[in-house]
Amino acid sequence: MNKIFKYGIDHLTVAKAIAIANGEVKGELVADAHARVAASYAHVQAIVKNHTTVYGINTGFGPLCDTSISEEDTQKLQYNILQSHSVGVGNPIPEDVARLMLITKVQALAQGYSGINPKTLERIIWHIDHNVTPLVPEKGSVGASGDLAPLSHLFLPLIGLGFVYYKGEKVPAAKALQAEGLAPIALGPKEGLALINGTQFILAFAVKGVERLHNALEAADYIGALSLEGLMGTNKPFDPRLHAIRPFPGNRLVAHRLNALLQDSQIMYSHVDCGRVQDPYSLRCMPQVHGASRTAWAHLNELTTIELNAVTDNPIIFSAEDTISGGNFHGQPMAIPLDYATIAAAELGNISDRRSYMMIEGRFGLPKLLMDDAGLNSGFMIPQYTTAALVTENKTLCFPASADSVPTSLGQEDHVSMGSISGRKLNQVIGNLEYILAIELLYAAQAVDFRRPLKTTPVLEALHNYTREKVAFADKDRIFAYDIEALHAIIADQSFVRVGNEAAASFGVNLNGIFDEQFKLS
Repeated sequence: MNKIFKYGIDHLTVAKAIAIANGEVKGELVADAHARVAASYAHVQAIVKNHTTVYGINTGFGPLCDTSISEEDTQKLQYNILQSHSVGVGNPIPEDVARLMLITKVQALAQGYSGINPKTLERIIWHIDHNVTPLVPEKGSVGASGDLAPLSHLFLPLIGLGFVYYKGEKVPAAKALQAEGLAPIALGPKEGLALINGTQFILAFAVKGVERLHNALEAADYIGALSLEGLMGTNKPFDPRLHAIRPFPGNRLVAHRLNALLQDSQIMYSHVDCGRVQDPYSLRCMPQVHGASRTAWAHLNELTTIELNAVTDNPIIFSAEDTISGGNFHGQPMAIPLDYATIAAAELGNISDRRSYMMIEGRFGLPKLLMDDAGLNSGFMIPQYTTAALVTENKTLCFPASADSVPTSLGQEDHVSMGSISGRKLNQVIGNLEYILAIELLYAAQAVDFRRPLKTTPVLEALHNYTREKVAFADKDRIFAYDIEALHAIIADQSFVRVGNEAAASFGVNLNGIFDEQFKLS
C-alpha cells in the first residue's frame, strides 16, 4: 500500500473514504494540516486563559449553555460529556461504518476549526491504521446537534472507556489499549465537544449507501436486460432519439446501456416480426425508472461529497477572538437526500419484482412458473413471494424520517433532522433490494435458458455464465433459498457487476456513452 491521503488537505470522496476504510489507502496528518490543527488548539487555550466565555469551552452544554465552568474544571467537562452522552441502544453498527465515522471525523477536524489537540487526532488515526474500531450502537441520534450519542460511543476508547473490535474480538477499550502499550488520553478544553458534535454517523451511512446503491443500479441494468431477453422484449424503447426529446441524463444513460447490452442479440433478432405491439412498462420503461433512481443517486453522491469535506461541529474556532456558535452540525442537508435516495432504491425493487412476476406467468413462450413439469413441481412460484414481501417492507421504510422532528435538550434543540434514521433506512432498503435483484437474476437466467440454442449478446452471455457457475438450471424443485443466497452474494460483493464491466471492456462495448460523468463513483 503506497497511496497516501492527506487529511484536511486532500479532497475526500466516497471512493477514497471507502479505500481508506478498506486499508487500500493510508490517511496521514501531514505538516500543513498539523500546523493548522495546532493553531486552532492554541486558540482554545487562549480562550480558557483569558476567561472569554465560549460555548462548550467554559460553559455547560445544551440548555446549560449559560452555566459557567471554572478553568480548572474545563478538562473534566470534556471527560464528562463523552460519558453522559453515550446513551446509544440497539445492535452495533457494522464495523466498516464505524471506521468510516472515524475517517470522516478526522477529515473534518484536520481542517483546523475545531480546537482539537493534534495528539488526539493522531490517536484517532492510530485506531484507523491499526484496525482497532470502536463499537457504536445503532440507535440514539436525532441528527442535531449532530450525532451526539453514536459519536460519544465512538470516542469513549480515547479515554479508556467503551468497547472496541480488536483482533477479531469485541473487548473493553482499556484492555486493547493496554495490550498495545497505550494509555488513555486526557482531553483538553473543547475536545470532547469537538469529537461528538458533527454528522459523521449520518455521513458514514451515506457513504455506504452511495457505494451500495451505485452497485445496485449497475446490477439492475444488467439483470433487467437479461430479463428482457428471457421475455423476448424489444429494444426499440431504448432508441436514443426517443430519449433525446426528454433528455434527463439518467434516463439517457440507462437507455444507452440497455441498447449497448442488447446490440446484435440472436434472441432479439429471432422475434423482430412477432407481432407484439409493445412491452409492459417494467420492460420498456426501464430508462425512465432506473434513470430516475440514478438521478437521485447522483444528487446524494454530490451532497455526500460536500459533507465529506465540511466542518460540522460547534462552536467553530476562527481565532481566539473570533468564534461562532452556529448550526453546521444540523443533519437536514443530508437527511432529505438520504430519504430521496431511499425511495429511489425502493423503486428499483418495485420494478424488478414486476419483471420477476412476468417471467413466471407463462407468457411469451415461457413455461408457467419457469419449469416444464409444473404441477408435481411448484417451480419458481414462491421466490416471487419473497420479492413481494421485500418490496412491501421497503415501501414501509420510505416514510421520510426528515419530515419529523421531536424537540430535545429542554427546547434548546427544538428542531432536529432525524437524519441518522434516514441513513440507516437507506441501507436497510438497499439490503432488501439486493435480494430482490438476486431473485430476478435467478428467474432471468432460467428464462434465457429456455431460449437456447439462441444466444444473447457477449456481455450478457458472460453474466449468464457467471450466474450458472453459482446456480444451476432447475428442472425440478429444490431449496431455492440456497440459490437466492448464492446470487445475493455476488450482487452484494459487487462481483456480478465487475464481471459485466470486465466483459464489456473485453468486447469493446461502451456502456457509458457521453452521459456517465455525473454518475461515476469516484
